[in-house]
Amino acid sequence: MLKKLAVAPLLLALSVSQQALAANSAPMAVPITQTVPDAQDVAYPGTMTLDIDASDTMRRAYRVTQVIPVASGAKELILLFPQWLPGNHGPRGPLSELVGVQFFVDGKPVEWKRDRVEVYAFHVMLPAGAKAVTAKFVHTSPLASAEGRVTMTPEMLNLQWEKMSLYPAGHYVRQIKVKPSVTLPQGWTAATALDGMSLNGNRATWAETDYETLVDSPIFAGRYFKKWDLGQKVTLNVVADKPEQLEAKPEHIAAHSALVDEAKLAFGANHFDHYEFLLALSDKIGGIGLEHHRSSENQLEPEAFTAWDKQEWDRNLLPHEYAHSWSGKFRRPARLWTPDYRQPMQGDLLWTYEGQDQFWGAVLAARSGLQGKDIVLGMLAGWAGGYTQQPGREWRSVEDTGFDPVFASRKPKPYPSLARNEDYYTEGALVWLEIDQILREGTGGKKSIDDFAKAFFGMNPGDYGQIPFEVDEIVTKLNALYPYDWAKLIDTRINQPGQPAPLNGIAKGGYKLVWKEEPNPFTKAAMEFGKGLSLGNSIGISLDKDGKVTGTRWDSPAFNAGIVTGAQVMAVNGVTYSADDLKKAITAAKGEKGTPLDLLVKRGDRFDTIRIDYKDGLRYPWLERVAPGKAPTGLDLLLEPKRPVTAAKK
Repeated sequence: MLKKLAVAPLLLALSVSQQALAANSAPMAVPITQTVPDAQDVAYPGTMTLDIDASDTMRRAYRVTQVIPVASGAKELILLFPQWLPGNHGPRGPLSELVGVQFFVDGKPVEWKRDRVEVYAFHVMLPAGAKAVTAKFVHTSPLASAEGRVTMTPEMLNLQWEKMSLYPAGHYVRQIKVKPSVTLPQGWTAATALDGMSLNGNRATWAETDYETLVDSPIFAGRYFKKWDLGQKVTLNVVADKPEQLEAKPEHIAAHSALVDEAKLAFGANHFDHYEFLLALSDKIGGIGLEHHRSSENQLEPEAFTAWDKQEWDRNLLPHEYAHSWSGKFRRPARLWTPDYRQPMQGDLLWTYEGQDQFWGAVLAARSGLQGKDIVLGMLAGWAGGYTQQPGREWRSVEDTGFDPVFASRKPKPYPSLARNEDYYTEGALVWLEIDQILREGTGGKKSIDDFAKAFFGMNPGDYGQIPFEVDEIVTKLNALYPYDWAKLIDTRINQPGQPAPLNGIAKGGYKLVWKEEPNPFTKAAMEFGKGLSLGNSIGISLDKDGKVTGTRWDSPAFNAGIVTGAQVMAVNGVTYSADDLKKAITAAKGEKGTPLDLLVKRGDRFDTIRIDYKDGLRYPWLERVAPGKAPTGLDLLLEPKRPVTAAKK
C-alpha cells in the first residue's frame, strides 16, 4: 500500500510536466527554396569583359570592372562568385576579400541582394530594356600572411581570375565567353597560358576565351622576369625578388628540360598545345603549388638557382605540378569534375588524383635529375616511416582523408597523427608504388607502371579537354597488363581502416624501411632549412629553433609525459635548451642503463620539470637495399631515367 501511494505523486508530476511541455512554443521550419539554377550545358548569350587594374602594389588591391551581357527581357541576373575551386578540393573561394560591390545598368546603380542560402550568389535586379550589367568591385588581397596568402608584392604578383570575377548562374562555365584584360605596374612582364596577348602600354589584353579556361590560366607577373624554352612547347617563366636570383646555369635548365622529356616518355602523349611553368623565386609572395591544364603556379625559395645544391630537397614541386596536367586535369575522377564552381566536388578518388600524381612527381624528379635518388628515397622513407607511427590509421581510411579538405579546411590540427590529414597524397603514392612493383614482379619485368600510364593517360594526343574516370577503369586497365585481384587490393589499401603501414611496394622493390640515428638526406636538408628539430619518430615531438613544440604525436612518450603543442622546452637535464643538447640527451638515455631524460617545460606561465620515459634513442627512417647482387631492383628501375643516353646529354 505504501508503494502505491508513492507512485501517485510521480504520475501527477509527469502529467503536469507533459502539459507544460505541450503549452511551450514549437515552431516549424521555414522550407528552403532553391533560387539559384543548376548549371546547364547551354551557351550564355554574349561575351563578358573583365578588366582588372593590378597596378596598385602599395595597397595591393585589385580593382575590377566587369561587364556581363543579359538576355533580352530578363528581370534578374544571378551572378556567382567561384566557391569550389579546382585543385583546392574544397569550398575555399575567398568571398570576404570581394568588397565595394556595385552593379550598374546604363551607368545607373541597380539594386542587388545576396542570396540568403547560397551566399556566394548575387541577385541583380534589372530595369526594363537592360542589355548588360556593369559590376565594379575590389579584391582586397591579403597584406600579411595572417590574413591569407599574399599574392602581390612590390616586385611581383600572382593574379588568379576566380578570386576577382563573377559568372552568370545556370550555365556550364565552358559555355560562358569572356575577354580579359589587366593593367600591370609599369615595366612588368606577365606570363600565362592564355592565348592572343596584345599590349598597349602596361595594359595587356588576351583573346576571347571561355570562363573555365580563364580560371585555369592564372598570371604571374613581375619586375624581374626571365623565361626559358624547355622544348615540346613548354616554357619556364620565372619572376624573382631580385634580378640576380634569375641567373640559372645551363645544367639547371637542362634538368627542367629533362623533366619535360621524361613526362612525355612516361605518359605517352602531351595534353596541351603549350604549357607554361609559372615560378616565383620569393620569400615575400605566399607559397603555392597549384596545378592547371596548361600551366602551374609554383613558389620556391629565392636561392633556388643561386644555391642549387642546398635546394635539392625542395625541387619536387615542379615535377608534381607538371604531372598534374595528366593526372587530375586531363584524367579527372568523375566526381571531381564539375560543370561550374558551385557544384560540390567529391573527394573519394583523390588517391588517384593526388596520390598518383605524388607518385609520379617523385618518379619524374628522380628520372630528370631535379632530385637525386638519395633524396627521393629519403622522401619515400619519411612517408613510410610516419605511417608506422600513426594511430589514426586504426579508425580512418585513406579514402576518408579525401574529404578532409572540405571539413578541415587545411587548418592545423591539435593531434594530426590521430586525426589524420590529407594522407591520400603520400599513402596514395605508396599504394601506386606497390601497384608498380606487383606489375614488375608478376610479368617478370616485362610490364610496369609506365605501361599503365600510357594506357591511362596516352590516348588522344593533343586533347586538352577532360576525360573523367571511375576506379573500375583503373582495375580494367591494370588487369589488361597483368591479371590480379586489383579491386581487392585497392579496396583493402584505400577503403579499409586498420591497415598496417604501406610498406609492400618498398619490400617488393628490393628495399626495406630501417631506422638510424642520423636523418636521411631529405629529412636532414628539410630540418636545416626550417631550422627545427624533428623527433616525431622517437620521443614524439617536433620543435622550432627556439624549442617551442610545433607538433606532438598521440600516445608518444612525450605525449604521455604531458608535453603538447605550444609548450616550450627551456632546458635539457638542467642545461639551457639547444637542439644538439636534446639529441645528445636522447642518445644518452638509450638502453636500460641510460641517463634519465628531464626537460624543463614552459606552458603558459607555468614551468614544470618533466621526465620522459624513453630508451630507444634517435630514430630517423631510411630505405635500405636488401636485394642481393648489383643488378637494379624494381625500385631502382622505377627511378632510372628513360631517355636515351644521347638525348640526356644534349
